[in-house]
Amino acid sequence: MIPRLTRLLLTGLLVVLFWHTDTYAQEDEWDRHYRAGEAAYRQRDFDAAIKLNRAALEAAQAFGPNDVRLGNTLIALGASLKAQRKYAEAAPLFERALAIHEAALGPNHRRVARTLGNLVGLYRGQGKYADAEPFYRRILAIREETLGPEHPRVAQALHDLATNLYAQAKYTEAEPLYKRSLAIVEQEMGPEHPATATNLSGLAELYSAQGRIAEVEPLIRRSLAIREKRLGPRHPAVAESLNNLALLYRTQGRYAEAEPLYKQTLAILEDALGPEHPRMAASLSNFAVLYEVQNKYAEAEPLLRRALAIREKTLGPDHPNLTFNLINLAAVYRNQKNYGAAEPLYKRALAISEKALGPDHPKVAASLNALGLFYSRQGKNAEAEPLYKRALAIRERTLGPDHSDVAVSLANLAGLYADQGKYAEAEPLLKRALAVAETALGPQHPDMAPHLNGLALLYTDQDKFAEAEPYFKRALAIREAVLEPHHPEVIVSLSSLAELYATLDRFADAEKLFRRILAIREQSLGPEHPKVAVSLNKLAVNYQRLNKDSQAEPLLKRALAIRETALGPEHPAVAQSLHNLAGLYREQRKFTAAEPLYQRALAISEKAFGPEHSNVARQLESYAKLLRKTDRTAEAEKLEARVKAIRAKHARDNPVK
Repeated sequence: MIPRLTRLLLTGLLVVLFWHTDTYAQEDEWDRHYRAGEAAYRQRDFDAAIKLNRAALEAAQAFGPNDVRLGNTLIALGASLKAQRKYAEAAPLFERALAIHEAALGPNHRRVARTLGNLVGLYRGQGKYADAEPFYRRILAIREETLGPEHPRVAQALHDLATNLYAQAKYTEAEPLYKRSLAIVEQEMGPEHPATATNLSGLAELYSAQGRIAEVEPLIRRSLAIREKRLGPRHPAVAESLNNLALLYRTQGRYAEAEPLYKQTLAILEDALGPEHPRMAASLSNFAVLYEVQNKYAEAEPLLRRALAIREKTLGPDHPNLTFNLINLAAVYRNQKNYGAAEPLYKRALAISEKALGPDHPKVAASLNALGLFYSRQGKNAEAEPLYKRALAIRERTLGPDHSDVAVSLANLAGLYADQGKYAEAEPLLKRALAVAETALGPQHPDMAPHLNGLALLYTDQDKFAEAEPYFKRALAIREAVLEPHHPEVIVSLSSLAELYATLDRFADAEKLFRRILAIREQSLGPEHPKVAVSLNKLAVNYQRLNKDSQAEPLLKRALAIRETALGPEHPAVAQSLHNLAGLYREQRKFTAAEPLYQRALAISEKAFGPEHSNVARQLESYAKLLRKTDRTAEAEKLEARVKAIRAKHARDNPVK
């Protein structure tokens, strides 16, 4: 889940519209109920507000079908119902109020724009961005006509329309609106006004979505400077800008720079708003994601738990804003293979979003996608497929067939098919995902890289290496252009291309990439990190294929030492390193050195996985080869019989479909 960079500039557009008119003696009953309903709404007592507004509505019927007071009452009742997410009941009330105000005041009256604002808020709350768009455009037209093209409220309307277009991934249309809004605010309110900072943040968010990373940081820094100067360094808006900068750094892989910014954000919000404010929950979640992308799950989990507790306390256990907290916490458990803890969180997120938002909301699609990913990672394809298909259908219906989220759903479904060997079904989905993403995001957007990589991997699975290589190269070029050299996604692309070259026996080309990956990891993670051991092993195997055993041996020994120190002597990764080093010695006919390594690797794997695991079979097979080379045929045959039995059992338990 990537968080928003900026909040909407909504000073009046989506707020409840309460107008007061002169009252007469015969209007006392309506006025009393209406004002009491307004007070109940502001106290968030929506049940009371609905009851009072219904009473006011009954009294307002006496004023006539086109009386403004009747329209006001319909809006008040609709707003109270919307607050309880009763969208189907609220919509006809807002629509009727709009008709009344148009008839009473004229279609271009500025108060009609406010009524339209309530209606677009309803649509946006349901994720119906396309339905809301014409109303946003009409609000803009009314304000331009009644206030003039350079009025600050026109800037607000431009910003809101741009944000709606952004939600539909219509970035090209959104950009000139954001820029015009910024220009108006700078001209009319000044280049250092807080509203200027808000507009700068909106434009930064757009550029980030477009992958124009180099243009993002100056905008965020200018927004931050304005807010620090005008509002003071401890203002919540300053925390927002710090959060935005931290998010940018996290996206670029600049983790060490992002961490202190997240800590500063939390300190400001806790001091200004208190430790249990909903905005604290958002910042805690963002901070946790920083740890999660670095595989620091122990650090991420308490932050996510605290964020979830805050939202449950302040919003209630069934509020839709809980869904992403639940999904993020579930993902931490999933990555730790704690599936029993993860699954109920995914299911709860889906149930909350369906109940609160309806079965066809884009956020429901996100919950379906998360649960589908959870099942697919465990090989539960039958459970994952209908979830992916439903998420895709929702996104196509609500966001349109050319939205970037549709591309994500297509890629997820294709990946599921590819994992099952259904390449003919996967390929057209991946090609469509790539085309949709390219249209929605542009050819150089960093989010293009996973789609390119996915199609390349599909081709490598089918031994279509010539088709795969240009996609791997293009993905790498995109990531290198916008991300830091040590970013995990850059390493993914380098690794994919290196493995391809090794498969094609282009070992010299592979060596250059494996060495580069090793250097990146040593610099960014430190020389004793377990991922450095992974790179050492990869480079060593490549040297073995080049018959450079003298260069491979010290790398394998160093990888083993790192894993023993970092992970402990009984970790399965230690068994892998022992197995690799033993294999080198076996090929060098250093059987006395190899055998104890095989024996220790086997003991670790049997303890970690059990005696019938596929890893155990692989190590038994390698050990048996050593026994045959040392003329211990009877011992080798016993191990080979175990290998055969393990694999037969595995084939029975996992039949090919």
